[in-house]
Amino acid sequence: MRAGHTASMNTNSSSQAVWRHPSRTTGAWPFLLGCALLGTIGVFLHEAHADPLTATWFRCAFGLLGMSAWVIVRRQTRFLRLTRTTGPWVLAASMLMVVSWALFFSAVERISAGVAIVLFHVQPMWVLLLASVLLKETIGAQRFAAVAVAMFGLVLATGIVGHAAEGSKDAGGYWIGVVACIAGSLCMACVTLIAKRLRGMPAGTLAWWQCAVGTLALWVWPMEQGWPAWGVSWIWLAGLGVIHTGLAYTLMYLGMARLDTARIAVFQFVYPAVAIVIDWLYFDQRLSGLQLAGIAVMSVAIGVAERRPAA
Repeated sequence: MRAGHTASMNTNSSSQAVWRHPSRTTGAWPFLLGCALLGTIGVFLHEAHADPLTATWFRCAFGLLGMSAWVIVRRQTRFLRLTRTTGPWVLAASMLMVVSWALFFSAVERISAGVAIVLFHVQPMWVLLLASVLLKETIGAQRFAAVAVAMFGLVLATGIVGHAAEGSKDAGGYWIGVVACIAGSLCMACVTLIAKRLRGMPAGTLAWWQCAVGTLALWVWPMEQGWPAWGVSWIWLAGLGVIHTGLAYTLMYLGMARLDTARIAVFQFVYPAVAIVIDWLYFDQRLSGLQLAGIAVMSVAIGVAERRPAA
């Protein structure tokens, strides 16, 4: 969900320039820090030693605490109330986001967090395609070509060439992880389209509901399957909610309010970049040359797709 921050129409051009510069600068750092924090999520999942649905519940439950603090400090609790118009959309978006998180955690069990995060970043492509099919929006030749190129980059980034050549015994599990990523990114794209219908909702409100719905929907799973052993695992799992949801989302929302869409589109690639570095330094997992090339192709294509055509 993206928020805009615009100057008053009555302010003269010189004062607008002075006002915008520091806002854009101060907005960049919170957003970049939030993306960097998200890039470390693979370490927390690895150290927690919890199944995907249990990890998802902890992220939702502790994320709910963090997002509750956000809306209370911002004095926005009144916006949490749902209406007949917004309620179905908010609940649908919340369920889709929870499914997306569960699919992501499931994928990380089978492929590296860095690759999983890269594959999830095909989400802007799904947004364009779904907007064209469902909302009848015109993609345009430039964006259509960018989508095709990004899909080619996606194929390279998955490592399909290397796995096919090596004939890995774990290829089945690897491809289950890839499919989980693509399905999860599709869910996130649907959430993005729904968020466009809820533009009047303050930043953080939709995230609060996502955490609340996930907490209520998944609490039965750890109750029946068993809670993780009390101790270190709980600390890592709590971090998924407090750090990677409450803190990271708060920082990103603060940054979004001061950044234009073009800069957000560029800065969001800090997230997979940090994840890839963490994979290398912490897990000693390095991407092949073809995978790195695929990531580069995807990044350029998505940047072109999100660039507004010249007037």
